[in-house]
Amino acid sequence: MKKAIQIGAWTGLVTLFAMTALPCPAADSAVLRNGFSIRHERREVIGTITRLYVGKDDSSFVDIPTDEIDHFEGLPDEPDSHLRFQTASVPAKLVQAASDNVNHPVDLNQVVEAASGTYRLDPDLVNSVIRAESGFNVRAVSPKGAQGLMQLMPQTASQLGVQNAFDPRANVEGGTRYLRELLERYDFDLIKALAAYNAGPERVEQYGGVPPYYETKAYVARIVRDFNKKKLAAKAATAPAAQKSITKKSTGTRTQATKLQGSKAQLQAKTNPTQSSE
Repeated sequence: MKKAIQIGAWTGLVTLFAMTALPCPAADSAVLRNGFSIRHERREVIGTITRLYVGKDDSSFVDIPTDEIDHFEGLPDEPDSHLRFQTASVPAKLVQAASDNVNHPVDLNQVVEAASGTYRLDPDLVNSVIRAESGFNVRAVSPKGAQGLMQLMPQTASQLGVQNAFDPRANVEGGTRYLRELLERYDFDLIKALAAYNAGPERVEQYGGVPPYYETKAYVARIVRDFNKKKLAAKAATAPAAQKSITKKSTGTRTQATKLQGSKAQLQAKTNPTQSSE
């Protein structure tokens, strides 16, 4: 049974669980059961999920259910071209067959980075939406007919120009564009935009905010909580470097002040030789 979600707690940060680190000395690829691969620098296990750090520091990561990971593969310094998902040769009528027989892994990190850059959104936010919508399952289909990673309804996908909702790149590009449009529509109110993504803009406008649906409330809370957790980790990762920089600047300022005082003393001694000899 699902626990009740308190709306007032949406902006609260999540308490981090104890983490068990797994060694990852070089860039690896986590190959998922659904055909994705996610390039990452290191990984950690947190309960039933595996956290994949996709940057050199800990400021950006993706949480994946551990049982959804098939295996890990080592990668060369530069990603090989075969890690990029090619869509031009896949006919729309063979979408399901193609999705069931993915020959090459999809680098989700590249897909999200590209779409986020195009529509000027935080990649962590897009990843949080994907996790809530489909759990990173490229073949996900909801009971209402929403499809793919960002769960686009057929009508919405058509309006966005997405011909193949099971194509990861097209789905994420369309979903990210739609999220950007909703943010602009609600003056960048993230809560309203997420509620509209889940329940539809007409419901948000009907109720003047988040509709009184448990599913929508839980959905918004889940994304905000996941996004906040990413930002908390990013802040914790950058804090030591910032403190080191401040300390270095402070030390440099004190040294400069000391040198300046010494220079003044020498100047006074030269301009007042009699006073100096006394």
